[in-house]
Amino acid sequence: MNIPFLDNWLHRHETGQGAALAAALADDPEGVAEMFAECEMLRVQARAAGLELDGTPASLEALDQLMPRWRRDPEAAPWLGNDAGFYLGTVVVRTVPGAHWQVWPNGQPVIVLASGRELNVVESGVSWAMTGSPELSQAYAEASEG
Repeated sequence: MNIPFLDNWLHRHETGQGAALAAALADDPEGVAEMFAECEMLRVQARAAGLELDGTPASLEALDQLMPRWRRDPEAAPWLGNDAGFYLGTVVVRTVPGAHWQVWPNGQPVIVLASGRELNVVESGVSWAMTGSPELSQAYAEASEG
């Protein structure tokens, strides 16, 4: 995963990307969460379809209804899926009590629910962008159940 925000961390701490992201998240969880919420490629695609992403579960349902024109571009789909996963995680963190971002040792950002269950939202987002499954709204519904 390429996250430009981490370049400074990598240069200052001479550590792997996973450790750098974990350190950034520990030092500034709100800043990292805002960075994850940017999802620029997804927002551009949504905006082109007349959808504004407002950080609500309803926006996930609306994304599920978009025509998946990006699947025609095999290079764009994984990047869009990465954004979709970050957006899914953003909605979960903002609306599910006790949910928060965490970083696995390999650098993969995940959501941890209050129950302790971990969700690899980026993996879900990539799968959604490539195949349409799982639907983002369904992944959210499962997360909101704990």
